Amino acid sequence: MSINIKPYQHTLQQPVSCQGVGLHTGKEVKITINPARENQGICFYRSDLSNKPAIPARMEQIVDTTLATTISNGQEKISTTEHLMAALHGAGIDNASIDINAHEVPIMDGSAGPFINLLQQGGLKQQRALRKVLRIIHPISLTDGDKSIRIEPYQGFKISGSIKFGDNKLLNKQSYSAELTPERFANELAEARTFGFVEQVEELWKNGLALGGNLNNVIAIHWDRQSILNEGGLRFDDEFIRHKMLDLIGDLALLGTPVLGHVTANRSGHSLHHSLMQTILDNPDCWEYVTFSQQGNVAQPVIQNARVPQKNRKKSILPGLLPPLPQSVCMA
Repeated sequence: MSINIKPYQHTLQQPVSCQGVGLHTGKEVKITINPARENQGICFYRSDLSNKPAIPARMEQIVDTTLATTISNGQEKISTTEHLMAALHGAGIDNASIDINAHEVPIMDGSAGPFINLLQQGGLKQQRALRKVLRIIHPISLTDGDKSIRIEPYQGFKISGSIKFGDNKLLNKQSYSAELTPERFANELAEARTFGFVEQVEELWKNGLALGGNLNNVIAIHWDRQSILNEGGLRFDDEFIRHKMLDLIGDLALLGTPVLGHVTANRSGHSLHHSLMQTILDNPDCWEYVTFSQQGNVAQPVIQNARVPQKNRKKSILPGLLPPLPQSVCMA
């Protein structure tokens, strides 16, 4: 079975740094993305604290999905992880150590574009370890009112999404679908910016949130719903759904491994993305781990079955941190 994924794990060739403001705190933040050893995954380190605590970028560390995705080690936290995680996943980086001197990832221009540019400066380094991939073998679906998300078997990683915000010209129904590759992510999704209605942003300001939000990092939708306040207009005609797909990729990256499956999301957000990940891990009969085969010293871009015993596949999940899951079903 041939699929469009590199068989070996990757990290950065050299460290890269950038700085910007946190969207909600409005405070200046600096991050440095460093190369990391094989099989480490992505891990944040709070460089502003004396003991430099580690916070693994894994879904069992998620503690909040209000407005953004926040992870924690039980004491310290990192918020607004989705754009950086999307860039790392979209670029094909498996292992990285990220030093950050605050608890919120900088918003940059509201997209993953600056992070992709940064990672390209650092360069990719192929490692010796083969990738392990989570392959969906039976569909899983969730519904939450008028929102839904589904993942089903597919020989690659494909995303499809749709949104609809009323019957107005600017925010009429938008759809996007693509099999994800590093090239498509960089060209079609990375530059899509976060967005919000002007009155919502004003309300956030009143409540001490979105203090770093401005027209340089958020698409502000006019009160009339017919235009945006940002000079230069939209980067894509369907920039809103593209950004929603960017968020989806960034959140699912917290599974900690590439996924073989087709995700279809309708009006989904961070909370539903988290619920999908929880449901995947709660239904081990619907998926399996597989690894690339190796013949001699050459890894083949062909996946071989490497089913792990069910008792070893399900990971621990932090209990009681989020409301009950939406209605879900594994169609085994």
